[in-house]
Amino acid sequence: MNTQLVANVSLKEQIVQTLDSLNKAQLQQLFEYLSFLKFRVRLNNIMPSFDETKLATLYAEFAEEDRKLAEEGMDEYSAGLLKEDTK
Repeated sequence: MNTQLVANVSLKEQIVQTLDSLNKAQLQQLFEYLSFLKFRVRLNNIMPSFDETKLATLYAEFAEEDRKLAEEGMDEYSAGLLKEDTK
């Protein structure tokens, strides 16, 4: 047997021994944790991680346009508020 296989068998044996020593509540907690780990793996496979550098570049690229649009809309928004206040 190669060393990797022996290490894996030993690790599996250690896990089984640990499982055998847990009470029902601990087994339930372990099951919930393992379910969470499986969910996280599936989520990572579905949603790739975001490259923060690319996000920062996109933010910088559109920041000025967003600011201008917001400023343009403020006059209309203020007028609408004033109109509502005078009703």
